[in-house]
Amino acid sequence: MLKYLVIPAAVLCATSAHADEGQWQPYQLPQLKSELKRVGIAIPAEKLADLSKHPMSAIVSLGGCSASFVSDAGLVVTNHHCAYGAIQRNSTPEHNYIANGFLAKTRAQELPGGPNTLVYVTDKVENVTGRVLKGVTPSMSGKQRSAAVDKAIKALIAECESDKFYRCSVPAFHRGLEYYRIRQMMIRDVRLVYAPANSLGDFGGDIDNYEWPRHVGDYSFLRAYVGKDGRPADPSPDNVPYHSKDFLVVSAAGLKNGDPVLLAGYPGRTSRYKLPSEIRYARDAAYPAKAAEIQSDLDVIAASTKDSEADAVRYASVVKSLNNVMKKTRGLMDGFARKDIAAIKDVQDAEFRAWYGKQANASKTLLPELDKLIAADIALSDEEFGYSVATTGDLLKTGTILYRLALESAKPDAERETGYQQRDLTFIKARLNRLEQSYVGSVDQARFIAALRRYAALPKSMHVTDLDALLPAVDAVPALYAQSQLGDTARRLAWVGKDAAAIGASDDAFLQLAVKIDGVTQALKERRKELDGNLERVIPQYMAAVIAWKKSQGKPVYPDANSTLRVTYGTVSPYSPKDGITKGPFTTIEGIVEKNTGKEPFNAPANLLEAIKARRYGQFKDPVLGTVPVNFLTSADTTGGNSGSAVMNKHGELVGLNFDSTYESITKDWYFDSDITRAIHMDIRYMLWVMQEVDHADNLLREMTIQYPRK
Repeated sequence: MLKYLVIPAAVLCATSAHADEGQWQPYQLPQLKSELKRVGIAIPAEKLADLSKHPMSAIVSLGGCSASFVSDAGLVVTNHHCAYGAIQRNSTPEHNYIANGFLAKTRAQELPGGPNTLVYVTDKVENVTGRVLKGVTPSMSGKQRSAAVDKAIKALIAECESDKFYRCSVPAFHRGLEYYRIRQMMIRDVRLVYAPANSLGDFGGDIDNYEWPRHVGDYSFLRAYVGKDGRPADPSPDNVPYHSKDFLVVSAAGLKNGDPVLLAGYPGRTSRYKLPSEIRYARDAAYPAKAAEIQSDLDVIAASTKDSEADAVRYASVVKSLNNVMKKTRGLMDGFARKDIAAIKDVQDAEFRAWYGKQANASKTLLPELDKLIAADIALSDEEFGYSVATTGDLLKTGTILYRLALESAKPDAERETGYQQRDLTFIKARLNRLEQSYVGSVDQARFIAALRRYAALPKSMHVTDLDALLPAVDAVPALYAQSQLGDTARRLAWVGKDAAAIGASDDAFLQLAVKIDGVTQALKERRKELDGNLERVIPQYMAAVIAWKKSQGKPVYPDANSTLRVTYGTVSPYSPKDGITKGPFTTIEGIVEKNTGKEPFNAPANLLEAIKARRYGQFKDPVLGTVPVNFLTSADTTGGNSGSAVMNKHGELVGLNFDSTYESITKDWYFDSDITRAIHMDIRYMLWVMQEVDHADNLLREMTIQYPRK
């Protein structure tokens, strides 16, 4: 065992950071005082590290996006695209809130966000590494190790959730070197308050996605409701707005080039400590296959919904999500082509291995074993990709969930597969309910047929052992849909709680298919558990050594993003994507007029254009720009999941919302290049200007605490 395996938390922070790189855990911030001072942040680092104090106590997660409280009555601001599911859920051809926007002038008019719209308030983070790894021994197989860790994590979660007020998790940091238990209050009654028209909230659409310059009002408002006792409760007319003891003051004073920013949110996933072989696999195989698969699926949905506006509305959120993933995937591919990150990592990897070989306690078997396990991981990932293609289709996924739930429900709760415990039942029902707004039988059938054809054409290395013989023939698929009632919400939900025998005896075609392929599915999962268990044994040893190596060089050492609360910082900064071109850092409302064509996605609302033409800038006019700013760039380190993150000035006041990155920055998930890495934010002055001059959301302007510039 390496002497690096157990490292005090304090050393996980470097003595100095390079540029503005780093997605820091809040507890690390006191060790970054010099960096925060360098940037110009005025908030004491100790205060930023305290989740019970402002501003961190105002930062929340939406379970995939970030957000923040902006009033003491549970008012939450986030991105338009983060609230899109709630907007789409309430939209019909007659009341198309996607196209026309929505504004509740009173709380009675606020609309239910739906079972998938949740607000998570993090209130406690504790290092539980010792408790997770207490029962782990070196002699364990990968599967045994995985089971031991899983058992410990479930026990820690159950202990934390003895008070149903909370939702808890125990994610791994540094690829299994450390584990932290995260306690969050989960608010289940969340309502849609205000969303601008899509032509404003998504101006530029997929064409402008990840591009600069941008001119999008990517914001929406939700409200968190709780029971009269102040505790989270199921949606009810009797619920009251959540009293958020802390919320962000909104600053209309704005920023200028070079000003510092602080950004807090829940970044999804980064891969900055991956090996060169993992980068090459992503670059040469995984991303091209993923892009081709998404594009094919998008083409099928487009062809299947083109003659029905109602069907198009039902699949709007699905399409938007797929398009976003597609643009990012292509950006990653282009970024890898533009800069050979694998070659950069080759140099770093060689330097690390040379350093490691000189250490007194260096293991001769660690790195060869690591390389062997990474190769096995790549091979298994190919099969898992093939499985995901073959099982495309909401009815098959529904049948699979229902049968697995029935099998797991027969076990004691602590022994059930993660995702199928009693604590997960609400989420399972929410997922099954969600199809009510995003399922059409003919569209799903077309997607499944096309996916089966694509799976058949995949290389044999991507075919799952024993699965091919169990899949239906393409010409048999229409009969499956004719012989299934899972497309009906009531019938679908009626299967929740039924035992495996009842499902096995069902004549529903997709339940039968789910039963048929379950053995293969579980065999694939068992192989993954064995491999992951071995990876979790070896990679922490590797990461401990990497951290020690980086620390010896004074380089930043922060964990890869894993959807937990992180803080980053930076400055308002332009950038040069290529020689002779400098972009940013601000765009203005006049740019909307220049881009406007009157046709989607550049069809700005008429009342917005009229306000721009009339130059009704009011108090939101920037003294330098001479007009109202729309979007701006900073050097803050962000990734997916940071959408909706609060962008704060040096005093912790809300000045923007993060929503994107420049196209050249997409590869920052793998490698942070300070010269070109830029995050894109919506200037809060644009949001306030639209609310005042265009949508007349006066009730919300009055509710928020807004600091206006001095006259």
